[in-house]
Amino acid sequence: MKTLYVNAAVRSGSRTAELAREVLGHLGGDVTEIRPHECGFPVADEGFLAKRDKACAAGNLSGEMFSAARQFAQADTIVIAAPFWDLSFPAALKQYFEQINVVGLTFTYRDGRPVSLCRAKRLFYVTTAGGRIFSAEYGFGYVRALAESFYGIGECVMFSAERLDEYGFDADAAMEQAKHEIGVYFSRQG
Repeated sequence: MKTLYVNAAVRSGSRTAELAREVLGHLGGDVTEIRPHECGFPVADEGFLAKRDKACAAGNLSGEMFSAARQFAQADTIVIAAPFWDLSFPAALKQYFEQINVVGLTFTYRDGRPVSLCRAKRLFYVTTAGGRIFSAEYGFGYVRALAESFYGIGECVMFSAERLDEYGFDADAAMEQAKHEIGVYFSRQG
């Protein structure tokens, strides 16, 4: 099994990455990690989009600009570590999605509807927050919509721990509870 670990946690000692490692430990197999904030993706401006559209129209999807999309499409399982920032996730993760949404690599269209070209059947979204996660829809909802609608990933699961920076809140207990929930999930998958 090939797992792609998209680690958008930028801080050393990240609690989000700690929970993601818990998920990865249950998955086993080969893990490839990508850290979007270290990739230096080009800005998806008009020039970039014109270049990408031209390559896609010509069926020339072998270039370096498509390497992230090829890697994503070939993974069996996706794990995303994304701290809850500003009601969503770090901007570098959005840049990553702009790079992998490629017609002809991660999806195509049939009768005007997106059809997946990805192998993954499961996506695990791991997040932590210093305060409350007001709605999972802000970050996870976006990722789940892409996964289900474009990448054909039917199983999208979120694991989270929140309130970790609130004064007087037992952050260690919250992290242990999240790890317990991860363990319970995987024990049921048996």
